[in-house]
Amino acid sequence: MTAALNQLVALKVDVSDHVAEVTLLGPGKGNAMGPDFWRELPVVFRALDADPEVRAVVLTGSGANFSYGLDLPAMAPSWGELLGGPEAPAALAAPRTRFLDSLRALQDAVTAVAACRKPVVAAICGWCVGGGVDLIAAADIRLASADAKFSVREVKVAIVADLGSLQRLAGIIGEGHLRELAFTGKDIDAARAARIALVNDVYDDQPATLAAARALAADIAANAPLVVQGVKDVLNVTREPTVAVGLRYVAAWNAAFLPSKDLGEAVQSFLERRPPTFTGQ
Repeated sequence: MTAALNQLVALKVDVSDHVAEVTLLGPGKGNAMGPDFWRELPVVFRALDADPEVRAVVLTGSGANFSYGLDLPAMAPSWGELLGGPEAPAALAAPRTRFLDSLRALQDAVTAVAACRKPVVAAICGWCVGGGVDLIAAADIRLASADAKFSVREVKVAIVADLGSLQRLAGIIGEGHLRELAFTGKDIDAARAARIALVNDVYDDQPATLAAARALAADIAANAPLVVQGVKDVLNVTREPTVAVGLRYVAAWNAAFLPSKDLGEAVQSFLERRPPTFTGQ
């Protein structure tokens, strides 16, 4: 491993027997994804991609949950210039362009997982919400514990999901299930996730799920590494251009239309721990 991987805050990386294990650490509650996470994620997965000793990757979360998704309190200040306010005008071209650049950097961080030539097996326990679903959609294989719960939650906070769920999940769970989850923001349990093929298998608890992910990664790592990488490359060749176009479009869409009273209400209601009241403005 490079020295940079020994100085991580939001992620931990261990490598043994050609399998890397990447663990989400937070530091936000429920492994919420804040600035440290977004800075470190592409660094980690590009390093693992380049490391010839790594042949497969297990991706999991520390504690009881995989991830609560985007750390709203930590990330919301970066939206202030875009949203404007009582003493600031609504954002014009320059702040929208800066927001677009920052959003594309977040997209690139998740895409670094999908672009890693080494197969990635996600082991999911507890909550996997919003950005957590974006992240597991970029993995190759997903396993879950019986207590796992999933939600494409962005619609409930007045955001069009923009980090890959809308682009990648159709090829995993199909259009109908994706549209149901994305339009409603509803929670689904592990049993439903297995029925719609969001996860391959469900295990009794967190230790069993992680053990199964490690065993699967070891099976992958036992095969000829360049052939495995070739298989992944061939499988991805038709999907990647479509995903890239979709990501580019949603980034531009949100840079244009994200600012709204509903988004401000979503953030405020989250901080005040109350249900939002949306007005369509």
